Amino acid sequence: MPAHLFSLSSIWNFAHPRQKVWDVMADPTMSWPLWWPGCSLAAPLEHHSDVHSSADEQILTTTAALKFRASYGYTLMVLYHPTRVNSPREVTFDARGDLVGQGRAVLSSIDEQCTRVEIEWNVRPTSRWMQLLSPLAAPAFKHAHAVLMAKGETGLRNYLGR
Repeated sequence: MPAHLFSLSSIWNFAHPRQKVWDVMADPTMSWPLWWPGCSLAAPLEHHSDVHSSADEQILTTTAALKFRASYGYTLMVLYHPTRVNSPREVTFDARGDLVGQGRAVLSSIDEQCTRVEIEWNVRPTSRWMQLLSPLAAPAFKHAHAVLMAKGETGLRNYLGR
């Protein structure tokens, strides 16, 4: 039996221009642990570009191993690798590790000073315990995801406002 597919979505809104939000979210040095509570680097970033590469090429050739600590106390390690970039509007990515699948973040301007970020994840757990518990614990896993994403939104909002 295949592992449970989680289709997860979040919408973040910021009172900042799209380019400013993009510059932080799509930072090839992966600054997420600086502003996202519960997120940390699990390993050094993997870069496969040279210093003269464009910003989009640097994003596409970077893989980040991230650890996310859920509100229920478990930690997931996810390898995040962008597969397509359309600056400053969209990035699609593959996920590997404790979750496997794809995701996408789309940034749109509400007006000149406000940005909406729509984040979609379609992932399956790879860890045995999550696979076994998913049929019953799916609502709890979705709740933990929503809490973690809300922390990311608040953290980014605070970071952008400094």
